[in-house]
Amino acid sequence: MVSSHGPWMTDTDFDPATLQAFLDDAFGAGDMALERIGGGQSNPTYFVTHGGARMVLRKKPNGATLRGAHAVDREFRILGALQGTAVPVPRPILYHDDPATLGAPFYLMERLEGRVFSDCALPDLAPAEREAIYLSMGETLARLHAVRPDAVGLGDYGRPGGYFERQIARWSGQWEASSSDPIPALDTLIDWLRAHMPEDDGAVSIAHGDFRLGNMMIHPTEPRVIAVLDWELSTLGHPLADLGFCCMPWHTGPDEYAGLLGLDRVALGIPGEADFVARYMQHALPTAPLERFHIAFALFRFAVIFVGIADRAKAGNAASDEAESLGPLAPRFAQRGLDVATGVQEFLER
Repeated sequence: MVSSHGPWMTDTDFDPATLQAFLDDAFGAGDMALERIGGGQSNPTYFVTHGGARMVLRKKPNGATLRGAHAVDREFRILGALQGTAVPVPRPILYHDDPATLGAPFYLMERLEGRVFSDCALPDLAPAEREAIYLSMGETLARLHAVRPDAVGLGDYGRPGGYFERQIARWSGQWEASSSDPIPALDTLIDWLRAHMPEDDGAVSIAHGDFRLGNMMIHPTEPRVIAVLDWELSTLGHPLADLGFCCMPWHTGPDEYAGLLGLDRVALGIPGEADFVARYMQHALPTAPLERFHIAFALFRFAVIFVGIADRAKAGNAASDEAESLGPLAPRFAQRGLDVATGVQEFLER
């Protein structure tokens, strides 16, 4: 943490004095405190207090980035669009696109008070709390997918239709362009996905793209979601892509991004995958059933994301110290996806 008059913190990727001057100009003079938030793999994120305002700053990394990546402008737009809906999100405050200020575009949003959990087993909570949090996640995802994009000004937020075909092409292309070591399971999984792609049923919703426990803020004392965070990968997509992604912990182990596979879920109070999906379906608009394809697709996509993290770590420009440890998960997630696809892993277990 750093105060307005120094000594400034050293792990920022910009000059804090420049941010102080910017905030003073935007909101009036006030003392500033700044703290970097760890855990993110992409957009540098900071707690900012200025005068009496408690905010969160999200910015693109400095330097060259892939086209379409680190889309903080899209994050800011969707937070504004979802205000007043049943989807809980922080209030956006300000977007600034001039990279001359902090080295890259950034935005400010309100800072909410709550809990964020990275371990899907939710240690230190009571079984009833664990169950309630998971069921609240399912309901929150259903509420997101019930929002009609046109009704909130997001009709042009992505391309409707053909979602899985485009996504498989995009992520397999990223894998093919990677300099990583071969991952035979990933190549086999891509072939399986292409051969088992469901017919396009025309379902289109706002898709978060990274809907998981670690991107939920839970009420400080109650077991319910009060905010959905990290909208960088959001677009218009198929609702079952988000649902399949949210089901990944039931198919990955505790040492694989803190999954649930092999844990005594009954003792923990964590609902089975089937019960979680059923809670989503109870609150969702009518949609097709979740299939093995959707889970396997989610695991494939996350495997390629881990490939990208490993590639950035090799290049020395990853945004988190965890990047080197997460990179090796790519082959493991690829194998988990293949296990789901071929029936080695049980699907929709209660």
